[in-house]
Amino acid sequence: MISINDLSVHVGDFSLTDIDLQINDQEYFVILGPTGAGKTVLIEALAGLHRCRGGMILIDDMDITSVPPEQRHIGYVPQDYALFPFTTVAGNITFGLRGRHTRQKTTKKKVNTLAHLLHLSHLLDRDVRTLSGGEKQRVALARALATSPRTLLLDEPLGSLDVRTAKYLRLELRRLHKELGVTTIHVTHNLIEAEEMADRMAILNMGTLEQVGTPEEVFFDPRTETVADLIGTPNILDCDSVKHIGHGLVEAACGGMSIILPLHDGGIKKIAVFPRDIYVSATKPPGPELNRFQGVVMNIQPFSSLTRLTVKVGNNQLLAELPKDIFEEMGIKTGQAVFLILKLRRLRIH
Repeated sequence: MISINDLSVHVGDFSLTDIDLQINDQEYFVILGPTGAGKTVLIEALAGLHRCRGGMILIDDMDITSVPPEQRHIGYVPQDYALFPFTTVAGNITFGLRGRHTRQKTTKKKVNTLAHLLHLSHLLDRDVRTLSGGEKQRVALARALATSPRTLLLDEPLGSLDVRTAKYLRLELRRLHKELGVTTIHVTHNLIEAEEMADRMAILNMGTLEQVGTPEEVFFDPRTETVADLIGTPNILDCDSVKHIGHGLVEAACGGMSIILPLHDGGIKKIAVFPRDIYVSATKPPGPELNRFQGVVMNIQPFSSLTRLTVKVGNNQLLAELPKDIFEEMGIKTGQAVFLILKLRRLRIH
């Protein structure tokens, strides 16, 4: 378990102030925030790379605030992976073991175990400069895990990867965490990544913690305007009733809207849908009627490269987003009837 109490860190002109966080044993914890929020400074402080101006860092009740990095038993994967370029995959994995007087037989066994776990066995003799981005990420993970750390820190581990590789490695990271049970802190600016990975998450902005909770708690109850803006100002629909319609589906009545959803064990009280996950059309789109609605545009608001529409459907006013060029091409006006599709796989249930 990691306890961060009243932590303050100053790096150049940037400051983290009075950070309080409790991270549970074996938890996969995500720190989410925009560029410049202080995410990297925070985990670098945990790794021992910055001097703390105030506060305390505890791991399992042991004060490590002033402990040198190499004595913290923390595995750290920086944004650029920082692999050693003039050696092999195996050479990178074994690097952290060299100063620990680990027996050669033990080292070889550990390398082979990690290589198998991370699907690197066929790459052990390869020069790391010839690897793909996903392969380099897995080598960096193996190197960080080779010393059997109590805690694993991942700084934007998927940020430089293409969408397909990042999606695959999200699954791999969760599998790895489940198998090893290492307390993991994962830094990202990607909301979807945070949602899929986190047991709990913290929202960091401008060096200040805005909110801590499960993804559901953050999405359904953003505590500040900053959090709401960061996650995309979700539409929260209160469900009046829910009935089973067979085939593993239910129909939820939400303020005059009948929404079809997968059966949910915990029941359904609220549904969240982000503005970006609502498809908008000026004409009736073809296809089945599943989660399709007609509404009236009540308000139009330019927002950066997007246009936000407030659309009244039943008793609900839904916020939807369109790229500016598509909005202009449609020629939508206030008071106009439009058609909406709520994307089933992007609906969140509480």
